[in-house]
Amino acid sequence: MEDIDKRAQVMSYCSVSHEVNNSSKGETAMQRRTIVSVTLALFCSSLLMIGSCTKKEFRMEEERPGTVSPEAREQREPSKIEMSALEEEKRAEAERRARTREQERTQMLEDEIQAFESAPIYFDFDKSTLKAPARENLTKKAKWLRANPHFSVQIEGHCDEQGSNHYNLALGERRASATAKFLTGLGISESRISTISYGEERPAVAGHDEEAWSKNRRAEFRVIKK
Repeated sequence: MEDIDKRAQVMSYCSVSHEVNNSSKGETAMQRRTIVSVTLALFCSSLLMIGSCTKKEFRMEEERPGTVSPEAREQREPSKIEMSALEEEKRAEAERRARTREQERTQMLEDEIQAFESAPIYFDFDKSTLKAPARENLTKKAKWLRANPHFSVQIEGHCDEQGSNHYNLALGERRASATAKFLTGLGISESRISTISYGEERPAVAGHDEEAWSKNRRAEFRVIKK
């Protein structure tokens, strides 16, 4: 009986050991699979991180100013010779514009002088009194003279052919003097005004009737640069 009990105990022990061994083997296999899965996951993550870093570094290399080739830099930045040419072109353009402005100012001044000189004032027969249109005309001329102090004016007194030469020379002088006096009253210095009489010697219109005479009884103006 004792032998039978011992054999039973041995068999029971072997069975338990076999079960324990089988269980340990199963757990070991599962651990290995887990380790392999974790390792693969870590490996894949590392590959993704390396790829991302590589792309980032590549983009940084593209954006980095120091990586621009000399040829590209030369295309962006003009050379000293080109800069000098550009500056010369700018100076030439500025000078051209300045000349154009000066020509425009000169032309405008010439037009103003022509308008000034081409507007005489007229008098009644045997009179040196300034009429209303004459005073209005002279007021405009005084304004121009104040705006252009580098110019002076000569006033010429004229008459029609009626009367003697001597009388008409005196009448022409009275007309020029009356005109000058009106301008000085508007603030124009006497040093900028001169007078002369031509009497009947320089008629504006040829003729022997009132229509021609009315155009010859006048005072004309000559602008003189000081």
